[in-house]
Amino acid sequence: MNFGAWVRLDEAEFPAAGGVLQARLEEGLVVYPRGKSAMVYYAGARDLGAAARALAAANPGARWLVRVSREPVMEPEEAAARLIAGFVERFGAAPRAP
Repeated sequence: MNFGAWVRLDEAEFPAAGGVLQARLEEGLVVYPRGKSAMVYYAGARDLGAAARALAAANPGARWLVRVSREPVMEPEEAAARLIAGFVERFGAAPRAP
C-alpha cells in the first residue's frame, strides 16, 4: 500500500475519503516482543479526515505523526486488518501507544 507524507497528528487535515490511517511516534520507539517500532496505530476508515480528528481528540497532546493511503481503498477496514496482521507477525503484538 502506498502512503502519503507524515504530518503531525494535531495538524493533520485529510479528505473525507476512504483509506487507511497510520500513526507513529514522533520520537522514540515502542518495545514489542520481537523488536521495536515507532508505529502505534493503524485504522481503516470511510472518512480519513474524521478518523484523524477522532484520533487526535482521543489522544490529546500525543506527539504522533500520521499519514494516509494515497489511492482509494475499497475495503479500508479489511486493508488495515491485513496491515495489523503483518505487524503482529513481524513484531509479536499489535501496534499500541506506549
